[in-house]
Amino acid sequence: MRYALTNATFYTGAAVLPDHALLLADGRIEAVLPAAALPADVPRQDARGLRVAPGLIDLQVYGGGGVLFSTHPTPATLARMEAVFRAEGTTHFVATMPTNAPELMLGALQAAYAYRSATAGTGLLGVHLEGPYISVAKKGAHQEEFIRPPDLAEIDQWLSVAPGLLRLVTMAPEVATPAAVARLRAAGVVLSAGHSAATYAEAQAGLAAGFGAVTHLFNAMSALTSREPGLVGAAYDHPTARASVIADGLHCDFAAVRISHKLMGERLFLITDAVEESPEGAYRFRRAGDRFVDEQGTLAGSALTMLQAVHNCVQHVGLPLAEALRMATLYPARVLGLDQQLGLIAPGYQACLTLFDAEFQAHGTVMHGELQWAAAAGE
Repeated sequence: MRYALTNATFYTGAAVLPDHALLLADGRIEAVLPAAALPADVPRQDARGLRVAPGLIDLQVYGGGGVLFSTHPTPATLARMEAVFRAEGTTHFVATMPTNAPELMLGALQAAYAYRSATAGTGLLGVHLEGPYISVAKKGAHQEEFIRPPDLAEIDQWLSVAPGLLRLVTMAPEVATPAAVARLRAAGVVLSAGHSAATYAEAQAGLAAGFGAVTHLFNAMSALTSREPGLVGAAYDHPTARASVIADGLHCDFAAVRISHKLMGERLFLITDAVEESPEGAYRFRRAGDRFVDEQGTLAGSALTMLQAVHNCVQHVGLPLAEALRMATLYPARVLGLDQQLGLIAPGYQACLTLFDAEFQAHGTVMHGELQWAAAAGE
């Protein structure tokens, strides 16, 4: 199908373009051109004067729409999550499983493989295993009973049941072994330092050894202090390591996001870390206003959407909208090495887009060229 998307302001990731149009064909972006230059015979779809950005990408999310992947890692859970995220403007996501029983962590990968195999055009990019090789001292809401040392046999199981779908593993650098790091990196898995009490030296060594990212900056990690810069200091100081941040004003102050962005620039990207209420299983969460807590009252996850995180970065952090959008699109795509097909509006890229208004309400998405209006938009 070949058509033009018109009547919008396009945030391409490189420029902000009013009075332009996108020519889409066969699920890809064919051209970005002035609206006046559109061939007269090309069918048009009216974008209703909305803002159009690359599809939002969430690399750490546990659930939504009443289901929690941590408790029920099934294709049905993933289907429900994807439908909810799509309505919120997120086109791509990495389903996340926290430190858990071995069979559930393996089951998360099996569920992702089954879902991807059966679902055409899905935005599920794979699985993020947040643990189980983490620091007990910085476990946060993770269950201590499931924390364990790196196990090559377990890692080999992960890699074998879902080839290519284990995208990220959060691990504490001070508990990582060279063999575990080598095995995961050889399989193309992104290692992210997190839930870690690492010293600055240990964190530096981990980043030098193959850790490419840091998980939810500030949360559940050694802080930057005058005598021990910790994992936060190592993330700031490293020339290429990327870091996710939860921009909800609760997991970290908006001023901390602003300072981090000044120091890290394009290396800082947004995640939601969103969970859902669950009365069963190892991870039992309840909503407490604008956050989720566990049975001990520990902050356990956010109630953010990616579009809300973008809005917060504009309204409370003070970033330009174009940059806040890159933190939710291009920069996470770079983490997974997908920035040649996702994260920009440019010729050759996948036609996966988010349509939203000036109040940051999602109105629809384009997924592989197919425009779908959200129910909230009156469809």
